[in-house]
Amino acid sequence: MSQEKKIRIKLKAYDYKLLDSSAKNIASLVKETGCTLSGPLPLPVEIMRRDLLASPHVNKKARDQLEVRVHKRVIVITSTTPKTIDTLMAISLSAGVYVELKVDDA
Repeated sequence: MSQEKKIRIKLKAYDYKLLDSSAKNIASLVKETGCTLSGPLPLPVEIMRRDLLASPHVNKKARDQLEVRVHKRVIVITSTTPKTIDTLMAISLSAGVYVELKVDDA
């Protein structure tokens, strides 16, 4: 009797188009192995804002405002097979997408 494992794949990127294409790629490859999955589910966008002095000596009140947005997606695979895990390890994603895998025993 084999234990079913639940795999959570968390994807992060600055570019949402690149992130969506990578998430769809992973979802389609996992579906081909015969597993059930939910996702890709969008998570809230993390926004980091910073104010920088435009000119440090003359205009103290003049500031440049910068922000970085980190987009996130989650894919949860509920029933896995050994073929699924091999497929996940062989996936090559484009640069700029950070992947975090978490395996839970059900």
